[in-house]
Amino acid sequence: FLAQNPNFAYACEQAGIKFIGPSSKVLELMGNKIAARREMDKAHIPIVPGADGHVSAFGDAVNFAKDIGYPVIIKPSGGGGGIGMIVANDEKELQNALESSQALATTNFGLSDVYIEKYIQHPRHIEIQILADSQGNVLHLGERECSIQRRYQKLI
Repeated sequence: FLAQNPNFAYACEQAGIKFIGPSSKVLELMGNKIAARREMDKAHIPIVPGADGHVSAFGDAVNFAKDIGYPVIIKPSGGGGGIGMIVANDEKELQNALESSQALATTNFGLSDVYIEKYIQHPRHIEIQILADSQGNVLHLGERECSIQRRYQKLI
């Protein structure tokens, strides 16, 4: 989506076109899930337990999984759409999940960085849409239930 593309937002900024959305810097930061997790943590916003950086070695993945408990999910730090997100229910599944997620991340996003989080079974996905302008006016549009998904994509 162009609305989530930091390069598109930057091109608009450089051309003097008013981009309706977050700045290119914010889009770039939030596009990297590891950096986004760090920012949320710094702002004291609750985040799912997991690694605070990328995990490349199987031994590190095992240690994180032991700390947070199974099941865990391996996720690419870049990209989206559920691509490369793989659940591991135990140590036996973890190595394949790590290698597969890294390969999918490299193929689809050009970067093999992945991280590990506690996998939350049967979660609720609630979004709150917020509009704000450069004058300090802020409006929220209420909540949106997005839990009905297929392959990590919202259906409703």
